[in-house]
Amino acid sequence: MQNALNEEYSQFIAVYGRRRVGKTFLIRESYNYHFTFQFTGAANITTKKQLARFRMTLKEHGLTDMPKVFTNWMTAFSELKRYIDLRPEGKKIIFFDELPWMDAPRSGFLSELETFWNGWASARKDIVFVVCGSATSWMVKKIIKNKGGLHNRLTQRIALKPFALRQCEELLKSRGIEMTRKQILNGYMIFGGIPYYWSLLKKGASLTQEIDRLIFSEDGDMYNEFDMLYASLFKKPEPYIKIIGLLAMKKEGMTRQEIIDKGKIEDNGKLTAILNDLEWCGFIRGYATIGKYTKGEIFQLIDHYTLFYYEFIKGKRQGKNYWQAMEGKPKYNNWCGRAFERACLWHIDQIKQAIGIGGVLTNEYSWRYIPKKQSGEKATVGTQIDLLIDRNDGIIDLCEIKYSEDKYNITEAYREKLNKRKSIFKEATKIRKAIHTVFVTTDGLVQNAYANEIQNSVCLNDLFL
Repeated sequence: MQNALNEEYSQFIAVYGRRRVGKTFLIRESYNYHFTFQFTGAANITTKKQLARFRMTLKEHGLTDMPKVFTNWMTAFSELKRYIDLRPEGKKIIFFDELPWMDAPRSGFLSELETFWNGWASARKDIVFVVCGSATSWMVKKIIKNKGGLHNRLTQRIALKPFALRQCEELLKSRGIEMTRKQILNGYMIFGGIPYYWSLLKKGASLTQEIDRLIFSEDGDMYNEFDMLYASLFKKPEPYIKIIGLLAMKKEGMTRQEIIDKGKIEDNGKLTAILNDLEWCGFIRGYATIGKYTKGEIFQLIDHYTLFYYEFIKGKRQGKNYWQAMEGKPKYNNWCGRAFERACLWHIDQIKQAIGIGGVLTNEYSWRYIPKKQSGEKATVGTQIDLLIDRNDGIIDLCEIKYSEDKYNITEAYREKLNKRKSIFKEATKIRKAIHTVFVTTDGLVQNAYANEIQNSVCLNDLFL
């Protein structure tokens, strides 16, 4: 963003990412809050009201002699160009925040935006035009992958991702909040890497107290976060929430056909668009089964807060001290296991670095096997591997992910389970590569004879690399 100020020609920068990830903060900090013109779109208002707000903002910036009413976006952009022409020489930073909210149906906004950039700003050398929005699907379809007048017009794009564990640790330290890495992990399994959520934590209180205050108290900042989150991203959130709810019930994910059957959803382009939107927003991931690549793609819910919502919040709020009472119970322990698996999926690069293959070309998969039932046979239990690292050096790492309060003890029975899973994988996939078992745990392994059979071990500290 700062380099854009030194470019010879005008720059068009798009920043996109899910709600609360810090897009606006990043842009404002990058330019030290100095903008030639800044406008923020408002949600769920008419084009008439949006235009009135745009005119008022121009007036606040000092523009006079404007029409009393902006009747369309052509007039609005014309007045914006007049305002810019009146500014002194030098780079002029124009910032449109929450851009998707400005594009009401039949408003003509997008075509006028295209004209503003293509026909005017791009022909100059002094414009830095920055746009952002939380409605990631709109930003991707209408700006990033625009097939019309804005096709290939962006000079820079920034897909702002959530923080990793290390950045969360740095944020807490900058705010004077002391936590152990296990406590940071526990927070990450609820908040994910969303900076805004972490910024709500208060100094001097325990993480458990803060979760009760923020999420389970009626006056907490995150009490209604789920509804606000999806409403801010999608104009009609109901079909998205329906699919999210289906995926929340099955931790290993569902195929497209399973989503259709379970949710009684029509198999059409709308479903494809919804799945794409949810993936662009970082709520789900679509992964291929090893050896199949795209056929049989499985969709899995990976957003930490959403998973936490369906597990502990939806229809279950029990009062402001609920989380303190829940810790240590079987339901809590089971959730920790699943949530830690999701946290590891957000830190695959760190896992690769920890086992010494940071520079090796890899593909990552999950894998599940459901044996076909023969006539007259009882149904047999399948198996699931949450993370496979298919390496270009002739090895496949089968990652076993376990959350534990202490060092994890591999027993003889568990060793047999791992060996059986490896045998099933080899037989089902016909893979000829060497198969290594990698243990990813919070506190490492108890060193015994069975632990010595594990090729690599990754612990919590490695995830902070």
